Amino acid sequence: MQLSTLITDFLEYLELERNASQLTIKNYDHYLKRFQDFTGEIDPKDIDLNLIRKYRLYLSRWSDPLTKKPLKRITQNYFMIALRAFLKYLAWKDIATLSAEKVELGEQDPRPLKILDEVALKQLLDAPDVSKKDGIRDRAILETLFSTGLRVSELASLNTDTINLGRREFGIIGKGGKERVVFISDVAASWLEKYLNVRKDTFKPLFIRFQGKVDPAESGEAMRLTSRSIERIVEKYVKKLGLSVKATPHTLRHSFATDLLINGADIRSVQEMLGHSNIATTQIYTHVTNAHLKDVHKAFHSGNK
Repeated sequence: MQLSTLITDFLEYLELERNASQLTIKNYDHYLKRFQDFTGEIDPKDIDLNLIRKYRLYLSRWSDPLTKKPLKRITQNYFMIALRAFLKYLAWKDIATLSAEKVELGEQDPRPLKILDEVALKQLLDAPDVSKKDGIRDRAILETLFSTGLRVSELASLNTDTINLGRREFGIIGKGGKERVVFISDVAASWLEKYLNVRKDTFKPLFIRFQGKVDPAESGEAMRLTSRSIERIVEKYVKKLGLSVKATPHTLRHSFATDLLINGADIRSVQEMLGHSNIATTQIYTHVTNAHLKDVHKAFHSGNK
């Protein structure tokens, strides 16, 4: 079979069998099309380590035609991760090709985590003008992000009947179709309740826009805030405060995880609450909490004066 046909089959497999998001499928399509452009309509059995080495060299030397900027190392690894997933799929289909385990990723510099300190976090949470309806909504959004560690796409997908404010918890299907239980703090629950009380509609989406034409069709689905809209809301308050950290909804997810670890939560529990499939993904937060351990040592060890 042609490589292009197999790539199409793989993308359809991701959508139907792995329940991958449209964004994931789009990214994999982009990464694998670049490999196809490099190799042409190669037979999978002709994919070998020598070809992979040449492809990695090609990615390392590639630069954007407009900006002349090269691919970052982490981006180069995204291309290779997609290729490994594709090779695993071919092996699963009993199509002879290179073993995915033989495709190595390049070394990369760890990306520094953007974490808000306690003062900046409080400033951000307090930033919305809660005398206004959209300010109450924005405060509820910020508090829910920090309280739950939800991804922005997960937050945007919530409905009014999703959250049980009495039990302070709800279930969600996250990345890769992975189910998990999400818990809400008392503070976040309070702001969610205030937000729902100012809503005079029966729309299904939890977080809705208050501007533009009201569209009640399909239980108000057109009123739902998109992930990008929520990102803009956070960005608005970050700019308003002039924070040194360019915080995003994902920054609040990072802050959620480090807050739990610093206050004594075990890493396995944090992994579960974040919805990480691999513990290694959660362990990036230990680099941040190491500084807290140093402060504890300084304060309590008898050898320190």
